[in-house]
Amino acid sequence: MTINIPISDQKRIVIVGGGFAGLTLARQLAKKQFQIVLIDKNNYHQFQPLFYQVAMSGLEPSSIVFPLRKLFQKQPNVFIRMAEVQSVQPEINTIHTNLGELSYDYLVLAMGADTNFFGNEQIASRAIPMKSVSEALYLRNRILNDYEKALTTQDPQERQGLLDIVVVGGGPTGVEVAGSLAEMKKFILPKDYPELNTHDLRIHLVEGTTRLLNTMSEQASRKALQFLEALDVQVKLNTFVTGFDGRHVHTNDGTVLRANKVIWAAGVRGSIIDGLPPEYITKGNRITVNRFHQVPSYDNLFAVGDVAYMTEEKYPHGQPQVAQVAIQQSKNLAQNLLRQGKGQPPRPFAYRDPGSMATIGRHLAVVDLPLARFQGAFAWFVWMFVHLFTLLGVKNRLFVFINWVWNYFTYDQSLRLIIRPKVPKATNEQAPVLEEIIQH
Repeated sequence: MTINIPISDQKRIVIVGGGFAGLTLARQLAKKQFQIVLIDKNNYHQFQPLFYQVAMSGLEPSSIVFPLRKLFQKQPNVFIRMAEVQSVQPEINTIHTNLGELSYDYLVLAMGADTNFFGNEQIASRAIPMKSVSEALYLRNRILNDYEKALTTQDPQERQGLLDIVVVGGGPTGVEVAGSLAEMKKFILPKDYPELNTHDLRIHLVEGTTRLLNTMSEQASRKALQFLEALDVQVKLNTFVTGFDGRHVHTNDGTVLRANKVIWAAGVRGSIIDGLPPEYITKGNRITVNRFHQVPSYDNLFAVGDVAYMTEEKYPHGQPQVAQVAIQQSKNLAQNLLRQGKGQPPRPFAYRDPGSMATIGRHLAVVDLPLARFQGAFAWFVWMFVHLFTLLGVKNRLFVFINWVWNYFTYDQSLRLIIRPKVPKATNEQAPVLEEIIQH
C-alpha cells in the first residue's frame, strides 16, 4: 500500500517531523519548485518552550499549538499526512509508515528528540516527562488531582507524598518548572486549598552537575540558584536520581525523598527510525551529518534539528539541541536545495548563537546575549517578548498575552481544571483506537 500523494513533475521532498526544524523547512520551500510532503504523528505544531506553562495551569494547550494544515492552506504543492514513519530504505528512496510506503527524491529527517531516562526502566515507567503538550496536560491533571486527594488524606506521610514534587534536571525546563511550582505554592494554593498547610509542600530540584543552567554563563547559573532558593525550592547539585518506586525517590548520595511525583527534565535523546546505517547513529541517539546536513554516503538524505549530530570547531561535541539550531539548519538546507536546482554549490552550515534565556518566576529571569548578560525584571520582560512573538498565529499570541497580563495583575492562573477523557462504550473495532487516544 502506498500513501496517496499526486504524481508531479516537481522533485518530491519528504519531511519527517513538524517541529521547529521540519516546519521551518516546509515553510521556506512552500512556494518553490518542489512538491513537499510533511509527515507528523500529530496534525499540529507544538511550541515546546511553553509546555511547562500548560503543566502549571498558566496556559491552555490550544494556545501553544497550531494546525499544520492552516499554515499551508494556500500552498497547493504542500501535502500534510498524519502518520508515523516506521522505517526508511535509502537504497530505493522509500519510507514506510503506518499508512503505507512513499517514495521521495529528497528525504529530510526532523523527528526531534524524546526524553532520555538513561536506561533506567524503573524511572521511565513512573516519572512524568514533558516532551509533548499531552504530557504537559497529564502533569497538570496529576498535580491538581493530588492536591484534591491531599485534602482528605489522614495519614501525614501519604499526604506529604501527594504534596511534594521532585524535579530532575537543572536545565531551562527544570528551572522553569520548579520556579512555576514555587510560585503556585506561594500565591495560588493558599487561596485554593486553605485547609492545607502549604508550608509543608516541598519542591526539590535535583541536578547531576555542579551548577544549574550549565549551557549558560556562570553568572546566569548563580542568579538562577539564588532566585530558586528565595522561592524556597530545595536545590541539590551534583546529585543523581538513581531510582523511583512511585513513592520514594533515591539519589546517589543515599538521600530518600518522599514524593509520588517525579518530573523528568534531565535529558533528551534523538528519535530514530529503522533502516539507517547503525554506523551513522552516534551518542545521544543522533544521526551523524556533515556540514551540508547530509547523512554520509547519501546525497539526498538529510537530518536537521535535535536528531542531527553536526560538529564544527566551536561545537566539537555536536551543536546544542535547541530551537534556534533547528531553525537555522533548516533555513540553510532550504537555501542549499534551491542552490542545487540552479547548479550552484551548497553552503556549509555554521551556527550563530543568538543567546539563551530562562525564566524562574515573576520578575525573575536570566538572559545571556552575545553582547550582554542581565538578570531580574528586565530579563523577565525580554523573555516574555521573545517567546510571545515566536509563537505561531496572531490568535495564539493574543490569548497568551491576555493570560500573561491577567496572571501578572491577579497573581492567579485561571486554568486549574482537571479534565479527564470520558470513555464511550466501544465496539470491538473501535476499542484499539480509543485505547490509543486515552494513552496520548
